[in-house]
Parts: sequence; C-alpha cells; structure tokens
Amino acid sequence: MKLYPKIATYIQARQATFDSIDAARRSDLEEIARYVERSIVEYDIASLTFICTHNSRRSHLAQIWARVAADCYDVPKVATFSGGTEATAFNPRAVAALQRVGFAIEESQVEDNPHYQVRYAEECTPIVAFSKVYDQDPNPSWDFAAIMTCSQADQQCPLVVGAALRASIPYVDPKEADDTDRESQVYDERCRQIATEMLYLFSRVGSP
Repeated sequence: MKLYPKIATYIQARQATFDSIDAARRSDLEEIARYVERSIVEYDIASLTFICTHNSRRSHLAQIWARVAADCYDVPKVATFSGGTEATAFNPRAVAALQRVGFAIEESQVEDNPHYQVRYAEECTPIVAFSKVYDQDPNPSWDFAAIMTCSQADQQCPLVVGAALRASIPYVDPKEADDTDRESQVYDERCRQIATEMLYLFSRVGSP
C-alpha cells in the first residue's frame, strides 16, 4: 500500500528512533507482538482494543497508528479498535495532530460525538473513529487484546471481560497542555511517541 508521502516520510523518521524506547517498554510492546503472532495462527485474526478513560485522545492515536504500522510491516489479519470506560468524543486537538502528520480526516457525522473517517493512503479503507465504551460495537467482545493506554483506565479495569490478553502501556495525557501555548507541541510529542511504539511493536511481529 502506498502511504501518503508526508506520512511515509514521518514513519521513516520514527523508525530511526527505535533505540529511544527503553528496555522495559520494549518488553511490554514485544509481549503484544507475540500475542499478534499467536492470534493470527489460532484465530486467523489479531484484534487489538486500545483503552483509555474517555476514548478521546491516546486510545484513538494508538488504534490509528497500530493500523498503519500493521500495513507498513505487511502484517495481515490485524484489526484495531479503541474504547473507553466511558464515551465522550474524539478530541479535535488529537485530530489536528494527526492532520499535521499528513492524515486525511473528514468529519462524517456532526454531533456531540462526531464520527471521523481517517485515511493514510488513497486505497486504504478509512478508519471510522468515534468515542465509545470499550465493549460497544463494533469493538470485539471476545479473544482480543485489551491494551490500556492510561493509568486511570488501567486501575478502573483490573479485569476486561473477554480479553485474551491484558497489557498496560500508559501514556501521559496531552490534555495537560490544553489551552496553553504548548498545546500543539505536546500533542505532536504524544503522537510521535505512540507512532514510534506502534511501529516498533509491528516490526517485532515474526521476529525472534
């Protein structure tokens, strides 16, 4: 799949920074990579649900970058989802961070919880992104990896019903910079971190 040129350049820059991921974090990401391998063999699909409290920022960024990373590393039969312990809305600041990277994003439903169509290549099926509870359709209810992207959701969901794997890779909430002069910088930093780690994760699928 031919990625949009700006995204392809961005990915090359992120791949060059894999050494910045510390050893403990790499181990956590590699555990998820092993799950992807097992699930494709056992179930013919690996379903990953990224969970944070409000499903508004970090979980969406992780879902979208995981989808891109799976295609980038030609890992078939991967489905990515996101959800929260409650539903709010995909925050427009996180949407803007993805747009700055080069994603084509259209708002397809205007309401309190808008739906966005997110594309990273002309021929890709758009990712439909909107806020939802982690077990709400279209998210899977069985045999999926529940990947906690914030410490609050991690604490609130000690058990995720139906999950075959529960993993924790928390990120600092960029919300801390909302309405400050650092807002765009902090959102861009979080987007880079998540992109780098999702790319690293899928680079390890099939690797010893």
